[in-house]
Amino acid sequence: MKINRFFAADMRQAIRQVREALGPDAVILSNKTVDGGVELVAAIDYDESAVRAAVEKTHSREEAQARPDGVTPIRAKQAQERQGGKAREPARVEWSQDPILVEMRQEMQAMRRMMENELSELTWRDMGERRPQVQELLRRLMGLELSPDICRELVARVDDTGNLDRAWRKVLHHLAGELPVAGEQLLDQGGVVAIIGPTGVGKTTTVAKLAARFCLRHGSRHVALVTTDSFRIGAREQLNTYGRILDVPVRSAGTVEELNNALNAFCDRRLILVDTAGMSQRDVRLSEQLSMLSAGNQPVRSFLALPATTQQAALEQAIKAFSAVQLDACILTKIDEAASLGGVFSAVIHSGLPMAFTTDGQKVPEDLQLARPHSLVGRAVALTQGAEERQDDEYLALALGGARAHAHV
Repeated sequence: MKINRFFAADMRQAIRQVREALGPDAVILSNKTVDGGVELVAAIDYDESAVRAAVEKTHSREEAQARPDGVTPIRAKQAQERQGGKAREPARVEWSQDPILVEMRQEMQAMRRMMENELSELTWRDMGERRPQVQELLRRLMGLELSPDICRELVARVDDTGNLDRAWRKVLHHLAGELPVAGEQLLDQGGVVAIIGPTGVGKTTTVAKLAARFCLRHGSRHVALVTTDSFRIGAREQLNTYGRILDVPVRSAGTVEELNNALNAFCDRRLILVDTAGMSQRDVRLSEQLSMLSAGNQPVRSFLALPATTQQAALEQAIKAFSAVQLDACILTKIDEAASLGGVFSAVIHSGLPMAFTTDGQKVPEDLQLARPHSLVGRAVALTQGAEERQDDEYLALALGGARAHAHV
């Protein structure tokens, strides 16, 4: 075992000396404050059993000195065992829990993050000098608030030797191709369809829009509405109002049995839309609500309502939580209220959940459209053109720090 002593002005410099002299496998044995800074004792190729034995020897000596009767700890241990007691376990050296090592590990992690950030900024500046078109394409995609990994992947597909505007159109074309869509199956096939999602995403209004669109195409006698929302005040009244306007029947169901009865009563209808209770993805009652849909005696297709106004992380959490039931597609709501669409684009691309419809207002049924990728991408670009805020290079360098791992970007 090789043991060295190090002196430095502060802990950070001392740790740097340890790493330079002994490497990353060094173990800090002790540290203390001294005049002018700190002192570290570090070792490499240490024998942990020897260290443990030394620690136990020290404890034994301290205990012997503390006992006035002169009985050594070993004899005390034997006497305790004869009396049926349990001897104290020998001290163990828990290197991973040592406060000094924990502090050292945290400081080293902070130093690593700082170095990675500096390297990211250098890489970003170097990219601007060597491949300015790539940098500009990444800047524009990040301006859409797309996930950095998606931005890098899209730019990697485009040859940067041509015209910038042409390259930008190609990137947007690839982005539209990445957006999964479900098509018009809902309005063509009918069946039992439940609209699920978090609170306040516009599920009831979306149900009314879908019902009205189906009525215009096939007639009101082919549509029925069911609500399982027994939590929100006025939920049933709101759906009843839409039912009267559309001239379609409405029933409520709070249990699996009631849901089965409602579905059986409407078995002659081509489309039965189920409006569910809005719940947070963290609500403990969510699994209970979702299990009711899958426990019925009729197959239910589930469409997840995702608000375009919500951040990407929350959207991905919602997709994961509501995937307790098989999700057939999603409906993007509140498009008209969104400041950007990159977050919801990233969420559906990462999850692979196809988009069926989008909603962009309160009008029934006018503000309901089929999800068309190229139209959505065009709308996302239009939102950024009206924005005055421009992301700075420092943020882009940090967000796209992984770009240095892609030599072609």
